[in-house]
Amino acid sequence: MPDRRPFERLPADVRPVNYGLCLKPDLIDFTFEGKLEAAVEVKNATNQIVMNCADIDIITASYAPEGDEEVHATGFNYQNEDEKVTLSFPSTLQKGTGMLKIDFVGELNDKMKGFYRSKYSTASGEVRYAAVTQFEATDARRAFPCWDEPAIKATFDVILIVPKDRVALSNMNLIERKPYPDDENLVEVKFARTPVMSTYLVAFVVGEYDFVETRSADGVLVRVYTPVGKAEQGKFALEVAAKTLPFYKDYFNVPYPLPKIDLIAIADFAAGAMENWGLVTYRETALLIDPKNSCSSSRQWVALVVGHELAHQWFGNLVTMEWWTHLWLNEGFASWIEYLCVDHCFPEYDIWTQFVSADYTRAQELDALDNSHPIEVSVGHPSEVDEIFDAISYSKGASVIRMLHDYIGDEDFRKGMNQYLTKFQEKNAATEDLWESLEQASGKPIAAVMSTWTKQMGFPLIYVESEQKEDTRILKLSQRKFCASGPHNGEESPHWMVPISICTSESPASAKLRLLMDKPEMTVVLEDVNSEQWVKLNPGTVGFYRTQYSPSMLESLLPGIRDLSLQPVDRLGLQNDLFSLARAGIISTVEVLKVMEAFVNEPNYTVWSDLSCNLGILSTLLSHTEFHEEIQGFIRDVFSPIGQRLGWDPKPGEGHLDALLRGLVLGKLGKAGHKQTLEEARRRFKDHVEGKNTLSADLRSPVYVTVLKNGDSTTLDTMLKLHKQADMQEEKNRIERVLGAISSPELIQKVLSFSLSEEVRPQDTVSVIGGVAGASKQGRKSAWVFVKDNWEELYNRYQGGFLISRLLKLSVDGFASEKMATEVKAFFDAHPAPSAERTVQQCCENILLNAAWLKRDADAMHQYLLLRKSPSSTV
Repeated sequence: MPDRRPFERLPADVRPVNYGLCLKPDLIDFTFEGKLEAAVEVKNATNQIVMNCADIDIITASYAPEGDEEVHATGFNYQNEDEKVTLSFPSTLQKGTGMLKIDFVGELNDKMKGFYRSKYSTASGEVRYAAVTQFEATDARRAFPCWDEPAIKATFDVILIVPKDRVALSNMNLIERKPYPDDENLVEVKFARTPVMSTYLVAFVVGEYDFVETRSADGVLVRVYTPVGKAEQGKFALEVAAKTLPFYKDYFNVPYPLPKIDLIAIADFAAGAMENWGLVTYRETALLIDPKNSCSSSRQWVALVVGHELAHQWFGNLVTMEWWTHLWLNEGFASWIEYLCVDHCFPEYDIWTQFVSADYTRAQELDALDNSHPIEVSVGHPSEVDEIFDAISYSKGASVIRMLHDYIGDEDFRKGMNQYLTKFQEKNAATEDLWESLEQASGKPIAAVMSTWTKQMGFPLIYVESEQKEDTRILKLSQRKFCASGPHNGEESPHWMVPISICTSESPASAKLRLLMDKPEMTVVLEDVNSEQWVKLNPGTVGFYRTQYSPSMLESLLPGIRDLSLQPVDRLGLQNDLFSLARAGIISTVEVLKVMEAFVNEPNYTVWSDLSCNLGILSTLLSHTEFHEEIQGFIRDVFSPIGQRLGWDPKPGEGHLDALLRGLVLGKLGKAGHKQTLEEARRRFKDHVEGKNTLSADLRSPVYVTVLKNGDSTTLDTMLKLHKQADMQEEKNRIERVLGAISSPELIQKVLSFSLSEEVRPQDTVSVIGGVAGASKQGRKSAWVFVKDNWEELYNRYQGGFLISRLLKLSVDGFASEKMATEVKAFFDAHPAPSAERTVQQCCENILLNAAWLKRDADAMHQYLLLRKSPSSTV
């Protein structure tokens, strides 16, 4: 890739104080006209003003010093590569305040960034467009020339000129709506002045929407805007938002600073949601819930995303990171506290156990790679910023904050948070500032401990051996970096300051001892532990490390899986650690298969979910061998007892987690070719399609995937018809994600072509292709060829943006040969994708790791799977 000029932040000579912004979008021609009148302060005399600006044409620009003549700019020099414009003036602008005026035009693009157009259909089927925004990280500059850096905060006065039958929204409440003098079909909508804020949080929406509203207990007006005719579907999110605002106000002890908050569903939307201050935008599937047609996992997803975005109203919006290097503070924090919030609203979700499976283990998987990166990354150019919106910033960030919260204790943590938010409100802060506040509140060495987790990449593997002396247990602990490629062989392994807690079978859920491991090796003495008791590190799976026990310690822990005396989150953690040790070649995969068989009595959804993921990884790996069918048999054996116990229909008294578990188990059995499951799924699918008996939302995914995997062209056509008829985006997405399960090569091709058709929203193409790649060996091959053949269009569609990284990961991670790693690398050398550069390296590394794993363990796994089935063993 050509080296870029070194990236420079904007000069500090001129700073905005207030942006007066008037925008007039044209929803037919997809352009907009803009007028900016910015109150600015000239800090150092200069004859030029440098701002950010991209895809905008400036028509005129002038500067009027306070109480003096207006001076017109004589030149606009665009530096497109750097997304900047330099306005040159014929005379020097002296220190002091003044008014900068710019008239400009831009385009309402279809790239889901900046000020863009989003397509929707009216009830009569007419296609129309809304004008919406997505500015984070660096796209406010596509809507108006500005100082587009998070630390350059100002206030905003927004006016939108829009067709009079459309809804117009911005960050603040509407203060005036009056006819537009030049055109009787338009109105001028004026919004109140915002607090001091960053450009990336500014937002406007112009379109057709219905809404539901309520006031939260602390008096904030909350509205959820939905597509026309679907106001009902906003009620669940409204309820969550109205409960969440008072929860955060209380938690931070800082009131929500705006008079209102709107949550709005946008048809074409790249991310899950965006926390614009006072006007939070969402994908439809992250906000809308239909009591009949939404499944349990959708409800949970909506609750988490609402909790996440509302947390940002304080953490991110009121106090903002100084630069993108500290993005993780925003995202890691919001990704942690969304769980705290959902646990408060829905204790029955057992959401903290799900955190371990959804965030903690995901982060560890990525962070064990050589091509991971530290939580804090120095970034410059906008294309580097896109790439850090990944599992490290979000999931590892959330995991180390969870560990920190546990280490400090809730009371001191809240005290420190309040101090931080109060000290930096309407300002900017860096990671160190948060550590300082928490250190003052807790008296613990927070900065020293945490910098080992944020400034170096990776995490430790802690090896434990134990010895019994009368009634004391002596543990020897040692730490080394955990690497996906096996034991860390470097001379110098990095070290971490690790908060460690230890429990025993006496009280599996509470720590008998807590300590801070601040050196490579330590000896720990546990008093009053007899030889019968087991000892376990990391109860609650809170510390961000993996544990490798000596064989005898592990031996004593395993019965705790079968008899459920270990708590669910620890059964999950133990299994996950063993799986990753096998994946890294530190232990044999056969050992893990044996442990997996011990989960027959497991009742917990999240434990099954994690087990299921790991079996999925093995299934993908072994699809490269001759004995893929044997691992399917293993999966059927592991899952059929729980399948029998659950059955197909909800029983009285069941809750959220039972519904999630049933869907997971039936889908797993169906995909693994379990005969009874397939027959029942076909029967229920037929009734569903014929309208005899509609499938409950929680059963749809498992039934769809099962019939497709064993289906023909008629099945696929039926699914595509259901897709076309679906009124809810959730149902369309549900179908899109499973279409790839179809097995014949020509039907796979048909699904891939469908992914780029008008029927699929641009942000969802990725999950269709990913579904194909993840479903079978044939799918993987076809999807990769398809991505290569359609690279121009795909890349153009998601220019930069994290969707391109997601697409790559989904389509090539399952390969397992050195040849494929070379091919992937060669393709991206020839077709550079700057914002996905690190993802490409991670994918190649994963492919090589898969190849090594197969070479190492395939034969032993094959032997084990055959022996389990031999006549001498009981079936």
